[in-house]
Amino acid sequence: MHVAQASPALVAWGNAWLSGHVGLDEATDAIERVNGQHVVTGIPGESGEVPLRRGLGCLRVAGMSALKLALPAPGDLLGLTGPPELNTAALEAGGAALVTLATGPVGLVPAEDRRGSSYIGVRWNVLCARPGIADVPSLPEADHQLSLALRDATDALLLVEDVSDWRPEMAEALTQVRESHRGEPTGELAPGYPARAHRVAALAGRLAMVVDLARRVESEGLTADQMRRRADALRLLDRAVRRARVAAHNSAFDPVP
Repeated sequence: MHVAQASPALVAWGNAWLSGHVGLDEATDAIERVNGQHVVTGIPGESGEVPLRRGLGCLRVAGMSALKLALPAPGDLLGLTGPPELNTAALEAGGAALVTLATGPVGLVPAEDRRGSSYIGVRWNVLCARPGIADVPSLPEADHQLSLALRDATDALLLVEDVSDWRPEMAEALTQVRESHRGEPTGELAPGYPARAHRVAALAGRLAMVVDLARRVESEGLTADQMRRRADALRLLDRAVRRARVAAHNSAFDPVP
């Protein structure tokens, strides 16, 4: 299980609940379908851990009105404003959800919750966040950047390597992206999001799969220059994908054009 998957789900369905498009039970069930039962620790005024449903309710009472996604990577703390403790924890987890409460901003950082030999869920740790506005793109900006990255990175990958020599799933993923670059709804976002956000999130999800698969492909037979070009292309694509996912998930309350 990858706990990094938990943050986008929490933000998407949490915002759908906060905007009145789904009930709390439906939102919680959808979040926990991703990777098991969730608990929350460190909520102001609550001792110990509480189930996710109760945790979200407590945060709402404490002033939560929206959730924002952070998807940091080494050298790019996308969506975070600090302090170092939160940044480090979110970087290790691969993601976090940020929210402003009446007492100040906090970050919810996921971790594996292991209990016994077979049970694995998610534990959300509430950490203090530094006030400020994170440097994240708007949805139109991220959409444009993702389209440019798709063109440049996939062209570079096709020049570097023969797709027919890749794993079948890699070739299929890249072909699907190039043939239907506008994307189709994938279920990553929840009800209430703009149509553009669904499209951007769908395309970003497909490209994230391309990046993941490409990084697993052996580099045997590549020259040093080809290896460098492939690494640069994947780094460009990964950055655009993360920025697109953050912009899409954070657009639930954007004004309707």
